[in-house]
Amino acid sequence: MRDGEAIGEGWHAELGDLHAERAALENCRSRGNDPAGATMYVTLEPCAHQGRQPPCVEAILGAGIARLVIGSDDPSEKAAGRGPGILRDGGIEVDFAVGEEASAARLLNQPFRKHARTGLPLVTLKLAMSLDGQTATAAGSSPWISSEQSRALVHRWRAESDAIAVGINTVLTDDPLLTARPDPSGAPCAPTESKRTIGSEVRQPVRVVFDRRARLPLDSRLLRTLDQSPVLVVVGPEADASALRKAGAEVLVADGIEAALADLGRRGITSLFLEGGKTLAVAFQTTGQLDEARTFVAPTLLGADWRAGPVAAGDPPPPAVAKASSAAGPPMAPPARATALCSEARTVGDDVLITARFKEW
Repeated sequence: MRDGEAIGEGWHAELGDLHAERAALENCRSRGNDPAGATMYVTLEPCAHQGRQPPCVEAILGAGIARLVIGSDDPSEKAAGRGPGILRDGGIEVDFAVGEEASAARLLNQPFRKHARTGLPLVTLKLAMSLDGQTATAAGSSPWISSEQSRALVHRWRAESDAIAVGINTVLTDDPLLTARPDPSGAPCAPTESKRTIGSEVRQPVRVVFDRRARLPLDSRLLRTLDQSPVLVVVGPEADASALRKAGAEVLVADGIEAALADLGRRGITSLFLEGGKTLAVAFQTTGQLDEARTFVAPTLLGADWRAGPVAAGDPPPPAVAKASSAAGPPMAPPARATALCSEARTVGDDVLITARFKEW
């Protein structure tokens, strides 16, 4: 910024690409502007270490930036305040944002912040339900509960995520594809620079199936489309997954959700988009691994789910808990009630979208 006018801007488009600071400086110069003496605003403190890209502090010092305003700190061990210190020593005025701006910057970088602090991916649950609380339609009817506009938004969220996950029951019932498809309007779902693309150049998430007993059908659409995006199957220690490996799937052996998330984090997955319906949602809630929920409520009635009834003390776990235990790990107790830190509601097409955040990193 100079004299209240933006003279360059940039963002970190993809892992391995230019960091936001270097992209902004490059954009500034491509416009014919000189960044010397300007103020730079960043959402995350600049890095001071060599990674896939060189340290951003070097580029900022070399450009002659006079003042830097940082939206949020970098909680990773290799950063943690080093960049601001180096820049101050180099004569640059460094300030941290406060209030709403600081909060907005932290929320913008939640996947990165959680992964940096815990090694685990940020887990976001998506649900679609009717006014009477049903999350699945009757056999033979349309599988869609939410509107076309809501479904387009879900595809955008898929493209923005590192991985998308479902349970084996969803796969056996629906045979889903789990790829991100373009917006019907023609707008791209996400930046097209990613290496995980299909013909429409939409960024594709890694597709994850929680399948404790390795029951994923070899003729499923997931395994028939490995050229579009990889499939990672989470199985239990006792499962024989040799056929899945031979079919081209990657197999992750883990005893429960926490172990699986830790392994996903080690693979560099920082965001996991959960689309498995009630069963997998219960499993993640029971283990305290839900960070955010996005629920579409459609203005429709589907009728009572007669398979589920009230549960009294001493009764066996409800069906969702029993199925979740089978798909994701050992038997679990029913989940405790989780109350959101904050929530908001807005309309999407004919639906109401309720977004609830349970944790902040």
